[in-house]
Amino acid sequence: MTLPPADRSRRTALLRMKAVATGGLLLAAVVYVVCVVVGDGHGGWPFLQAASEAAMVGGLADWFAVTALFRHPLGLPIPHTAIIPRKKDQIGESLGEFIQQNFLTPEVVAPRLRAAAIPRRVGEWLAAGDRPEQLAAEFGAALAGANTVLADEDIRLALERFADSQLRRLPAAPVVAKLIDLAVQGEQHQRLLTETLRSVMRFLDDNRELFRQRLADESPEWVPEWVDSRVFNRIFSGVQNFLADVTGQPEHALRLQFDQRLRGYAERLRTDPAASASLERWKGELLDHPAVRNALASLWLPLKKAVLEAAADPESELRKVLASAIRQTGRALSSDTELQAKSDRWVLGVMHHVLAHYSGELSGIITHTVARWDAESTARRLELQVGRDLQFIRVNGTVVGSLVGLVIYSLSRLR
Repeated sequence: MTLPPADRSRRTALLRMKAVATGGLLLAAVVYVVCVVVGDGHGGWPFLQAASEAAMVGGLADWFAVTALFRHPLGLPIPHTAIIPRKKDQIGESLGEFIQQNFLTPEVVAPRLRAAAIPRRVGEWLAAGDRPEQLAAEFGAALAGANTVLADEDIRLALERFADSQLRRLPAAPVVAKLIDLAVQGEQHQRLLTETLRSVMRFLDDNRELFRQRLADESPEWVPEWVDSRVFNRIFSGVQNFLADVTGQPEHALRLQFDQRLRGYAERLRTDPAASASLERWKGELLDHPAVRNALASLWLPLKKAVLEAAADPESELRKVLASAIRQTGRALSSDTELQAKSDRWVLGVMHHVLAHYSGELSGIITHTVARWDAESTARRLELQVGRDLQFIRVNGTVVGSLVGLVIYSLSRLR
């Protein structure tokens, strides 16, 4: 099994500790053999033999117990051995449940999140040095990268469909009524009327001779030309004077009537279903017009070109505004305690939502990962983590066994 450096270090320590534990067992065996072969059964030999014999029993028993956790001792399929390979799925489920019940809970996670001061640290990171400019540059690079993998035609169609669907879904009557209200409150409708009338006056002036000629063409042949000229001048001057009066008099009757009718139309849009339906039909016809659809379809390319050029230019307003926004956000998060408190509440809210709905999926990572491991791999992985410490059980079994054997034999000699 290919091991990362940390696991290779654990494996070396495990093998070293296994050698120590096995060495203790072999030492006890050697002592026992010496006592049997060389000893004469007098003096201290019986005590040493009893201690070594008990040490072998304790060492072998604990070797069997530790080995049985990870594999069959000596490869023999003894019942209730190789516990971890046989029970790996249950172990994975138990670990997942343990993590979910004892770690992935608001009571455990919330204090850690509060102590981490995430908003303040994020703010300090955002505002540090020239990081805002760096992040703005990375944003530009990300946009350029996204442009290389996204098809213009797909985005154009998606943008067209999105704009069309949103415009069709948006009720026109309330929006238009609100726009009229805002225009009327700011006197924008009167300014628009003024500019419109002035444009009409300029148009009439620019085409005076054309209108004069049209009147002459329509006039009977028996009417003298000087009569046509006189009539035209009076009519033309009257129209221009009337338009000038309306343009120059804020309280002109036509202006007041225009204001009244505009307000009335806004009110009808809010209260009259027929007026609202008529506007919706007009909106639908407008959106169905080929020119409008072509306009929606053509939005993407100039928008993309402008955004990409601005994102690539360090001196562009887009980059400057983005860097400024990042810096201001970072400074606010790092210094504004009220904003930090709000951000902390938001982070805690997200944490509560995630733990309430996805803690099972998070802990399930452990369960599913262990389930994918094969039995032998699972045993090796767990042995690398805890096997070294378990070898102390073997050492202790050998030592404690020898002491217990010595005590028991000593007590038996006291009878």
